[in-house]
Amino acid sequence: MIRVLLVDDQALFRVAIATLIDLEDDIEVVGQAADGLQALRLVDETEPDVVVMDVRMPRMDGVETTRRLLAAGAARRTTPRVIILTTFTFDQQALRAVRLGASGFLLKDVDPDLLVAAIRTAHRGGSLIAPGQLEDIFEQRGREPAELPAEFSRLTDRERAVLAHITRGLSNAEIAEREFVSESTVKGHVSSVLTKLGLRDRTQIVVFAYDHGVMAPREE
Repeated sequence: MIRVLLVDDQALFRVAIATLIDLEDDIEVVGQAADGLQALRLVDETEPDVVVMDVRMPRMDGVETTRRLLAAGAARRTTPRVIILTTFTFDQQALRAVRLGASGFLLKDVDPDLLVAAIRTAHRGGSLIAPGQLEDIFEQRGREPAELPAEFSRLTDRERAVLAHITRGLSNAEIAEREFVSESTVKGHVSSVLTKLGLRDRTQIVVFAYDHGVMAPREE
């Protein structure tokens, strides 16, 4: 079962999402919080796999909650994935949460089936935002690429190729076909990239690539 914690200051919204999730055989709601402070306490108590969290809340918003939650990850047995909910398509607060390690963000009026699919995707470590879309959003801020960290030089040629494919939005199966290797081999390379660069998931790989100017050219 995928264990989910819902965090939103609107009780009616939380109940509606909980009711939706309860219809799924492989997902269960293990807790509900009205703000970030309560969410941090419940994460320790319920050990969720995925946190679905509003970006704007009283006392502590979704950005700061994401920062504290992921910063404390090393002290926990498991660190949950975070899905940010927002009202605005180009929400800079939601983008801040993604940079901090959230798996992505969704609009609060998202189709219910897409929300359920997003929970499953986040649980698998997948990205909720297409790399091209994420790049377009970040480019609006016009920031210069940062210097590559020393850890990047530790990547093998194959690992760099896998990183490039991820920034193009390819799945593990598609990468395996391009690189003429098995899908399990690709999974191993992805895991190695994440470990060497200190990243959590594919979304962070794309953010890293954009921030450091190593996004692969988009395919026509």
